[in-house]
Amino acid sequence: MVFKHIFTYRLKCLLRDHENIFWTLFFPLIMATLFNMAFSNLGSAETFKPVDIAVVNDEQYRQDKNFKSAVEKLSSGDDRLFNLSVVSREEADDMLKNNIIDGYIIAGWPIKLVVNQSGLNQNIIKSFTDNYMQTVSALNTILSKDPGKLQNLINEVESKVNYVKEVSHSNAEPDNILLYFYSLIAMACFYGGFFGMREVSDVQADISPVAARVNTAPVHKLKAFIYSSAASIIIHLAEMLILLAYLVFALKIDFGSKTAYVLLTTFIGSIAGFFFGAFVSAAVKKSEGVKVGVLVSATMICCFLAGMMYQDIKYIIERNMPALSYLNPVNLLTDAFYSLYYYDTFTRFFTDIAILTAFVAVFGSGTCLIIRRRKYASL
Repeated sequence: MVFKHIFTYRLKCLLRDHENIFWTLFFPLIMATLFNMAFSNLGSAETFKPVDIAVVNDEQYRQDKNFKSAVEKLSSGDDRLFNLSVVSREEADDMLKNNIIDGYIIAGWPIKLVVNQSGLNQNIIKSFTDNYMQTVSALNTILSKDPGKLQNLINEVESKVNYVKEVSHSNAEPDNILLYFYSLIAMACFYGGFFGMREVSDVQADISPVAARVNTAPVHKLKAFIYSSAASIIIHLAEMLILLAYLVFALKIDFGSKTAYVLLTTFIGSIAGFFFGAFVSAAVKKSEGVKVGVLVSATMICCFLAGMMYQDIKYIIERNMPALSYLNPVNLLTDAFYSLYYYDTFTRFFTDIAILTAFVAVFGSGTCLIIRRRKYASL
């Protein structure tokens, strides 16, 4: 009966705290929308598009069968390098002037490249012509010294062997953009610390009149803290489910097929965030403003180190300071989500969850210990 009374009234009280609801629910939703607007076209931007070129259809080009064959091979198929147009010199000049092509080639020796600006596509065309001339020059030098090696050279050029084999950990395509959204979820989990901080503040008699009344009530303050914390955790879990639903159904963020484990990770992350905030509030014996500053600063530093603002920092830390990546609970959450998406095995995922659960135990037991031992001379 006592639990039901405290839980019900605490639930009503927390739902009326519009500031907490904004930072724990609406702010992550706004950030997710901005992330989607910023990153939605990055994947398509990285897709290679064939370079538009032209070759002058003169006598030299028609007679140079090797060069003609090389250009045509690189301009055919779905993975072609060039979109080729074989035109006259005048037509090539007009196409270049109107930016229909990135450059045009005049066959001969040396091969001439005509462009009207510098850029990536122009560098690709130049790399091709330079490589072709170097290869032909090398072959001619070798054959001038030993014509008998002609067949061996042809066989070596045609039978290029790739000694590197690409091995994937799973069937999922690597997608680094997902790390931003996964770190956003981790941040939202640890913004649940605002609820934890408030719960502790409301049982510390020297913080507010409400806490003073709680300490004079005929209910042990540790029990009151646990009962009211249940209401906070329920609200925050509901907020996290709303955020996940928005990411999956509205923004189409891919979490893989392991839905149950995604929900488990979110649940543990929410609990970890709540007790992290509770521990900060219990350990920092300052005003509420100072506690909020410590909580937000610590959370954002952890988010930065997890790659939320600069993705490469996550890999720099894993390579140079791997222990730090395991001491960052936000990074553990981000890594757990990505492990579920990318890896077929659960080894890395369960390692992250085990360490995160240990953090929950440390923050939770530390908070309860501090609250239990704190006494007041008068109320």
